[in-house]
Amino acid sequence: MRLFKILCQMNLKKINNGLLVFNIPNILAFIRLLIAPVMFWIILNPQVFTDMGWHISWNYYIATLLFVIASTTDFFDGYVARELGQITIVGEILDPLADKMLTLAAFLGLMMSGAASAWAIYIIIVRELFITGLRTLSVSEGINVSASMAGKVKTVAQMIAIGFLLMHWPLADVLLWIAVALTVYSGVEYLVGFAKAYKGKL
Repeated sequence: MRLFKILCQMNLKKINNGLLVFNIPNILAFIRLLIAPVMFWIILNPQVFTDMGWHISWNYYIATLLFVIASTTDFFDGYVARELGQITIVGEILDPLADKMLTLAAFLGLMMSGAASAWAIYIIIVRELFITGLRTLSVSEGINVSASMAGKVKTVAQMIAIGFLLMHWPLADVLLWIAVALTVYSGVEYLVGFAKAYKGKL
């Protein structure tokens, strides 16, 4: 572990104010950003695989694999950031942005391919974009709004729903609406937390 820490620290690039941009957690977040559009394209282009003689469902299988890989990087970037002390302002913005890009790409692809309820996806998209903007504002203003348990549960619920929808498994629609409910609840909770923190700063 000590050797791992030394090797990671050798690959840090410092910019103004001591912000660490080129570190392992941020690289993992960039990987998620790259996977998101590829996964989106694969979901909407099953003919690419049928033209090669594969079953039409292969686009969903491959999209699921990419989603699992990307979701795994989300776990590791948080772990590495804590273990190596590489928690940065850039990372605090980039990590949730990459998460949102990944989930929104999956949800949009599923909606456009007819595999998910449009209303459910609209609600999730509006909430995610609004809270992402609010979180970016809070970081830029130096307002600390800690991630709540509801937000973490929401993220897990969304990932499970996406997995079920991609694989066309039973209860996928039920899990999607559970994710919607948790998404709205955690969004309201974050908004209240931001309002209190902002008021306290005045």
